[in-house]
Amino acid sequence: MLATSFFHLIPEAIEISANIPTWVLCGFLIFYIIQNFLITIHPCADEHCEVHRLGIMSFIGLSVHSLLDGVAIAVGFEVSSSIGLFTAIAVILHEFPEGLLTTGILIHTGEVRKKIWIYSIIVAMATPFGAIASLLFLKNLSPNILGMLLAITAGSFIYLASADLIPEIHKSNRKINSVILISGIVFIFFLGKLFG
Repeated sequence: MLATSFFHLIPEAIEISANIPTWVLCGFLIFYIIQNFLITIHPCADEHCEVHRLGIMSFIGLSVHSLLDGVAIAVGFEVSSSIGLFTAIAVILHEFPEGLLTTGILIHTGEVRKKIWIYSIIVAMATPFGAIASLLFLKNLSPNILGMLLAITAGSFIYLASADLIPEIHKSNRKINSVILISGIVFIFFLGKLFG
């Protein structure tokens, strides 16, 4: 996600639009607010209720996030096939651990297995739904709007990588995870050279 943002999304956005650093920061802040607002609303005094609400809020937050991931993919393909490809790769690579996280939270809350499957399917389908809906409604956007949307996507990717993914790699096997992180960045860099 970091490599896609810095190697592809931000440079492409700078080429086609203005005020890109501002929009990158907006994307970062939008996802910060979404994540923190959705996880902290509806507190209750009962400890079990709090855990249950955390699971539901996480499900809602991840559904919204997955929907926006689909929008990001569509915006990428609207700019070019290579930008769309890199955005899709970044989204797919972080959706898998997110799915495991959602399932883990829901299991911890004591949700019924059938409900967990339904929630997981909804979160998984939100991305293709967001992409298809966006492809239908985001046609023929001006370069300024496309650049803005790419920058917001880059900001959201930077937030997710720095706030969610990188802290997780510090919890166990730091050396192996650091090698995997750097390998992923190198992979995206050379993939860009190949398709750029």
